[in-house]
Amino acid sequence: MPERKLLILDKKQISQKIDRMAYQVLEDNLNETELVIAGIVDHGYTIAKRLKKILEKISPLHVTLMKIELDKTSTHLKADTDFTAESVQNKVIILCDDVLNSGRTLAYGLGIFLDVPLKKLRTLVLVNRNHRIFPVSPDFTGLELATVLKEHVTVVLDEDGKEDGVYLS
Repeated sequence: MPERKLLILDKKQISQKIDRMAYQVLEDNLNETELVIAGIVDHGYTIAKRLKKILEKISPLHVTLMKIELDKTSTHLKADTDFTAESVQNKVIILCDDVLNSGRTLAYGLGIFLDVPLKKLRTLVLVNRNHRIFPVSPDFTGLELATVLKEHVTVVLDEDGKEDGVYLS
């Protein structure tokens, strides 16, 4: 029996969600001159790149992009970043991921910044499934989606060589 996929967000809708979240981020940081957008590889980083591009177009903010690679299967924090967490000291951080399910990935992403004094740390996700077992919640959300645990949300972005889409299967 073939797996049934339901399109939840198409390319245009994903773009609209990221645009709207960019304006929300800007509104939350009106008094800032710079911020760091930290994207969790793979799709969180792609969303972070798109968010950076929009923010640079709509605001005078200096936006720095940070790549975070996590071992999501580990029982403790194992992370690599393209520059040190200490280099973002006293700055505003926007941590981006594609889907918030259990909250483990976002919690690990937040863990990178625990020992660093920051101005502000916010979280942004494209899709929030609300099945958290970790005490994290997004500050900026593209779509709140009520699902059952056995359903799976797949984010496809054109960097994968396919048309953007968010699918439920």
